[in-house]
Amino acid sequence: MSVTRTFIVTVANSGAGNRYYIDGNLQETVNLAEGYTYRFDQSDSSNGYPVQHPFKFSTTSNGTHSGGSEYTTGVTYNG
Repeated sequence: MSVTRTFIVTVANSGAGNRYYIDGNLQETVNLAEGYTYRFDQSDSSNGYPVQHPFKFSTTSNGTHSGGSEYTTGVTYNG
């Protein structure tokens, strides 16, 4: 599996609760293209150990908190 791009995922409180930061930027949406492989690295200590802020994908904004479904097609977890 050749990784096309690695994103560094951290967690911080933005004033409205814990939020994910992707490559240091508060970001709710990441655009991905079909056919490529992406890695989301949660090794930063802000994610907790073991990871207490699991990073998952959803079909809707704000994930399953807004009635969306977890997106799992082609998604694998390691660690």
